[in-house]
Amino acid sequence: MTVSTHHAGIARPHYRRHHRKADGRDLWLYGEQPHDGEPLAEFTDPIALGSVLRAHPLLGSYSIFSPHRQNRTFQPSAANDPLAPARPGGPITEIPFSDFEVAIFGNRFPSLHPQAVMPKSEAWEEAQAQGACEVIVYTPEATGNMGTLSQARRLLLLEAILHRYEAHFSRGAAFVLPFENRGAEIGATLPHPHGQIYAFPIVPGPQIAMAQAFARGYDLSGHMRHWGPNFEVSRAGDLVHVVPPFARFPYESWIVPQRRVQGPWEMSAEELEALAHLMGEAVRRYDALFGRPMPYMMHFEAAPMRHAEGWHFTVQFFPMMRDATRLKFLASVEQSTGVFTVDVVPETAAHMLRGAL
Repeated sequence: MTVSTHHAGIARPHYRRHHRKADGRDLWLYGEQPHDGEPLAEFTDPIALGSVLRAHPLLGSYSIFSPHRQNRTFQPSAANDPLAPARPGGPITEIPFSDFEVAIFGNRFPSLHPQAVMPKSEAWEEAQAQGACEVIVYTPEATGNMGTLSQARRLLLLEAILHRYEAHFSRGAAFVLPFENRGAEIGATLPHPHGQIYAFPIVPGPQIAMAQAFARGYDLSGHMRHWGPNFEVSRAGDLVHVVPPFARFPYESWIVPQRRVQGPWEMSAEELEALAHLMGEAVRRYDALFGRPMPYMMHFEAAPMRHAEGWHFTVQFFPMMRDATRLKFLASVEQSTGVFTVDVVPETAAHMLRGAL
């Protein structure tokens, strides 16, 4: 059934349809128009639930062990794109409809799942890998990116992400992370334009550290005013695109609301319009920087458990190139200590990104 959905921060109404896939997974279709197509053939194999969380006794962190993910789809041919719309007589895809605008579905090879198995080991600390792993498909087209999507499509994506934030937090998620891994260079297994959402049963270590810093009184907006114009890339409305002076990756940049908000669910219609615009513009800048698609990691840093004292929401981009021909790799010293060596000074990165468009 298709229902009208209208988040308070989104200026225009959208439509949402839920479909229960043949293998039990949920599929949500989001659009500017109602969706009423009939499903075609679907996957029926049971979903593997064998993931476990294991604690690292020295670092105080967790790792997810998911051996079934070794079998996930890897760089399929265009004819076997699992994120494409289905077609009669064609291969089975994740969206069993002949058309859609934006789709979100449960990952077929999840690291986290609501019915994850109960760990059995007593020799080390383990926990159930309960949670959710979802795939966000930006468009039915096999090519494109956040920068080439229309502003209306980016707003529809934000509407869909807001819906999933609400759903996961209402089910007890401790931390929800919408993100995108773009480019085969960083391990993206499917070229079709898409992102993902992980709903964690724990608050991961970096987010714990961020929450503690905000709770101690770190004022991101206040510090940004003191950074000066050399670190600013662009702005739209009350949002600013900046390269932070403490960036760890060459050309790392953040989109920051000047008003402190816990997450996008607290943003006004004008702020969400600006966020959608800057997300597209940031990707266009990255692609123009070296005249080729920039491989990057992008993630939403919203408050754990929907609220953390003093938290300031950001969207962060970690590009994986340090110049036109060389990738940024994490070397031994960075992996072992967490101390990054950065080849591009943030002020220079901001200057180059400003001039990229």
